[in-house]
Amino acid sequence: MRKTIAIVGAGLGGLTLARVLQAHGVAATIYEAEASATTRTQGGLLDIHEETGQLAVRAAGLYDEFLTLVRPGEDAKRVVDRHGTILSDKPADPGSARPEVDRGELRQLLIDSLAPGMIKWGHKLASIRHRPEGGHDLTFADGSAVRADITIGADGAWSKVRPLLTPAKPLYSGTCFIEIALSAGVQDCQASVAAIGSGTLMAVAPGKGIIAHRYADGRVRGYVALNKPEEWIRSIDSGDPSAGLRRVADEFDGWSPLLTAFVTESDAEPRLRPVYALPVGLTWKRAPGVTLVGDAAHLMSPFAGEGANLAMFDGADLANELVEQPDIEFALAAYEERLFPRSSASARRSAQNLKVFFGQEAPQSVVTLFDRF
Repeated sequence: MRKTIAIVGAGLGGLTLARVLQAHGVAATIYEAEASATTRTQGGLLDIHEETGQLAVRAAGLYDEFLTLVRPGEDAKRVVDRHGTILSDKPADPGSARPEVDRGELRQLLIDSLAPGMIKWGHKLASIRHRPEGGHDLTFADGSAVRADITIGADGAWSKVRPLLTPAKPLYSGTCFIEIALSAGVQDCQASVAAIGSGTLMAVAPGKGIIAHRYADGRVRGYVALNKPEEWIRSIDSGDPSAGLRRVADEFDGWSPLLTAFVTESDAEPRLRPVYALPVGLTWKRAPGVTLVGDAAHLMSPFAGEGANLAMFDGADLANELVEQPDIEFALAAYEERLFPRSSASARRSAQNLKVFFGQEAPQSVVTLFDRF
């Protein structure tokens, strides 16, 4: 293929797309806004599904390397109520078809698999314009510009590429996350850490929850979830971080101290992460030379565990289509024909599960959900 391919965004979807193209001898360039691979932390653990994420890893030729990243024993799940009473306790499954890996480590594996210079760091897309003769002009915040025959938006929730295809924008779900963490060996919180078990603790109630994961090295990372209006979020985000964290802790008045310690003793910067989602069932009309992968195409809440998996699967699926189909427009149309139904099904399930976690039937609704598996 002699077409120039621009991939906007070096997340899991864009990286998988580039890697699979590279494996077939097809060149592409990734343009990433961040200055380097280590500009920011990459979140916590991901369970990589056999039928999506793992298929993408295999298509990328990285399955053996992927297996070295698996964290055995960390897929255990415990559900408790606000008093810390255990309602469900699922042990780790050594043969799980959905093993846990660290997002940052998986991303780095993909980055390291690409040819030097394939990722252009520090290239924040400022504008993109369709060329009448075909392709696109991409202009970046530093003033540089490139032309591309094919442009793939892998640039996440607030994609700059998406408006070429649809006016749809992410909508606030009504739930906000606040990051929490405990460093390894914090003596005052050992009882709380032990209460997690060997994997993930989910303490939930209507409208709120504390979710914490215990790493093998003793670290704890997780988040507080609160159903709050956007005005409340802005009021927390605009003030002193420590005061904001105290206001968050006040939302859990009457909860077990074993649980509230994850909030009151957190040593993480209390970043707020409002949960946004694109409309379920989003589609768009075919536009020449452009498409989307991952969150840019189907942003959803994390409560189906599909976001990263679908992003990687999207990337591999699109790459294979571009490699096998010489007619670019036919390839993009065929990819989108599969993309829309699979992403709609996952987005619908994700929206439903968000209500299950923090709806009026919580925590029993969460117990019922996990009992199905």
